[in-house]
Amino acid sequence: MAGEKDRLHIPLSSFKQTLVHDLPYSRPATPGHFNQAHVGWIGLGAMGYLMARNLANHRATHLEHQPPLLVWNRSKEKSEKLVQELGESKVVVAQTVSDVATKCDIIITSLSSDEVIKSVYKDIATTLKAQPPAKHRIFVETSTVTHFLRLLGELDAILSSIIHCHLVTAPVFGPPALAESAGLIIALSGDYRSKKEVAYALVPAIGRRVLDLGGNVEKAPTFKLIGNSLVLGSLELIAEAYTIAEKSGIGQDIVYEYIKELIPAPIWLSYGEKCCTTNLMAPSASPSMLTSEHNSPMPAIDSAHHHLLTARALHEAQARTGSTSFPVLDWSALIAGTRVAAGLDAFDSGKACIHSLCSLQGLVNPSHVMSAFWTCPRRSRIRNSGWEGETRTYRNKEDDRLACQLVIV
Repeated sequence: MAGEKDRLHIPLSSFKQTLVHDLPYSRPATPGHFNQAHVGWIGLGAMGYLMARNLANHRATHLEHQPPLLVWNRSKEKSEKLVQELGESKVVVAQTVSDVATKCDIIITSLSSDEVIKSVYKDIATTLKAQPPAKHRIFVETSTVTHFLRLLGELDAILSSIIHCHLVTAPVFGPPALAESAGLIIALSGDYRSKKEVAYALVPAIGRRVLDLGGNVEKAPTFKLIGNSLVLGSLELIAEAYTIAEKSGIGQDIVYEYIKELIPAPIWLSYGEKCCTTNLMAPSASPSMLTSEHNSPMPAIDSAHHHLLTARALHEAQARTGSTSFPVLDWSALIAGTRVAAGLDAFDSGKACIHSLCSLQGLVNPSHVMSAFWTCPRRSRIRNSGWEGETRTYRNKEDDRLACQLVIV
């Protein structure tokens, strides 16, 4: 294995070193039965597809006499694509959610929205109340959606009312690149016996480490918010530092060199490189979740959230004219918000941004715009507040949240 110094200098997007698999449990009491458990997967999105593929491959390659992974997705094309990629000996397509619920011992869900989660678990509950399982059945919820904590009580009550059924919450940490290489970190909370079985099913198949958050199923999703806040807060610091460096003529490249020398954490290296090279393209998670559940307890996260909304508004405006450089943006795009505030182009620091913003939106005369700034509605905090003049507010069409404000002087 490479030395510690060399390892830390590898960006997260190319994190290829040997992984140390860490489980906080002894093996389940009945390894024979466990090893031949029927496992099902519901939801093949950007992360779900990669995790399901790794799980199916691992079970077929490293465990003997494994039944194929049973998968279900709303659009059948994704399921059929997985079968074509791995073969029918590793993956079988379920026709309905009920098939997965009745045929599998461990059911893993990776779903995209509150509504889909409610619909899927409603179908599961209806099926299992009519056909109660005769042995231990575990539902592993890995989804990261906006109001998941509000849903948990309902889901737990539904499954607890069905004999032998247990819910384990299992949010994962890591981008798609780590999902593809089975390098995710998994947080687990719920029934202890169930967590043991889930941990040995998922590590090293889809992840490299499990963090045990205890028996309360709300703990792991809450910890997911904390972890995401740490990442997004770090991104906010990186974006602010890069923008100041660009505006002052120092340049952001030297800031990235500083990060590599003094703060060589994988997250800082990976997102520092992405922001520096304006490589902001990746499937995007929902930033609103960070503020909707806990009312944004950390000012840095609130600021970062609004910078992401600015980035999204600018990206959508470019999309309407066909001038986008990236089809989608990831969290590192929040640097667009800080660049706009400093009078730089959102996605190219070599240009002035206000003209492009105004002309794309058709909002105001660009020659009248002296400053763009960011406002935090909850605290009425305005950056560049020394400017005087008419304030115009623009909101995002999707959720009516504040996108940005301009001072016209």
